[in-house]
Amino acid sequence: MTTYAIGDVQGCHDVLAQLLDHLKFDPATDRLWFCGDLVNRGGQSLETLDLVHSLRAQSTVVLGNHDMSLLAIAYRSEAEQRKVNPDLGRVLFSERRETRLAWLQGQKLFHADEGLGFAMVHAGLAPKWSIHAALARAAEVERILQSDQAARYLKAMYGNQPNFSPKLHGTDRFRAIINIFTRMRYCTPTGRIGFEEKGRPGTQQTGFYPWFSVPGHVQRELPIVCGHWSTLGLFMGLGTYAIDTGAVWGGQLTALEIGPEPRVHRVPGRSGIVVKLKD
Repeated sequence: MTTYAIGDVQGCHDVLAQLLDHLKFDPATDRLWFCGDLVNRGGQSLETLDLVHSLRAQSTVVLGNHDMSLLAIAYRSEAEQRKVNPDLGRVLFSERRETRLAWLQGQKLFHADEGLGFAMVHAGLAPKWSIHAALARAAEVERILQSDQAARYLKAMYGNQPNFSPKLHGTDRFRAIINIFTRMRYCTPTGRIGFEEKGRPGTQQTGFYPWFSVPGHVQRELPIVCGHWSTLGLFMGLGTYAIDTGAVWGGQLTALEIGPEPRVHRVPGRSGIVVKLKD
């Protein structure tokens, strides 16, 4: 059995299909990890959800910031939902909406597999979070998403404050945890996220560091595969495998073959032409 971790798809169903063909993916024996941001910008978010949902028995998914936004928008009024971009609108007004969104809302924020010797997150971890701590923080949010409080918490999800603290409660804690797992690229040694810092290392303001190399961070039990940071590109080092290579921006869609000696597989991303499929 081979397990492949796949970077940010962002609604590029055609590119994902090409990657699975390139990998000769066999659902009878192989497994897929998706690093989040299945949806938005690529024009085929509905088809992407359809495909990954059809492979749900073979797939592990962690939620990205675009996935979380789709879930939050789904709880707004119909008038507000109609204001979103056409790509997300096709999901929100599809006859398959309920099954696809219910499935998406049941996915994880963080995943760890001691047998494979890898963990997965969309964006990053706070400096002081071990793998064990990250699993516990993710479970807090996952329980809320599966509860009757999901709508209230998702409505309060947006915002850059507060910074995470163990003393936080309620929607502030929910927001701070989600920001770390789905939006972090740079942070300070105390864990303050540099939300405006989105470029390659060396372009950030003084005092901010890539989350995986911030001074004083804990030594983690497993290497981590992540997405989210297309300007970083493919990065393998410091216990981190960053595989968002900008498929939706004309880069590539990357799969990491997980194992003792991980291997990289890639196919070309979008050329700038968005292919829209019929419902």
